[in-house]
Amino acid sequence: MREQLLISVLSDLNSTTTDIVASAVISTDGLPIATLMPSHLDADRVGAMSATLLALGNRAVQELACGELDQVMVKGKTGYILLSQAGNNAVLALMAKEGGKLGLILLDAKRSAKHIADIL
Repeated sequence: MREQLLISVLSDLNSTTTDIVASAVISTDGLPIATLMPSHLDADRVGAMSATLLALGNRAVQELACGELDQVMVKGKTGYILLSQAGNNAVLALMAKEGGKLGLILLDAKRSAKHIADIL
């Protein structure tokens, strides 16, 4: 039941713009909880990398006195990886195309992360 609700949130997020190519709810220890990703992406690998990025982001904001971690963003030549905290024990991970409207993607991700936190 809970997984169906999370899949619904991810589906809504992915359909807001064609620039979002994948999304997942990942536990803070790297386990995929719910995913909507193309078949060429491995959910376990995405989960592990997301947990690593999240841990590094948490450490950086702590060491640099920037408050609590809100988001981690990695930009590659052809796209973005965005991690948004979704409650205490989960993170929303999404991949978006490079040419996407980043402001709208960030806004939609924040909204979706809040819905995910409410579900979990």
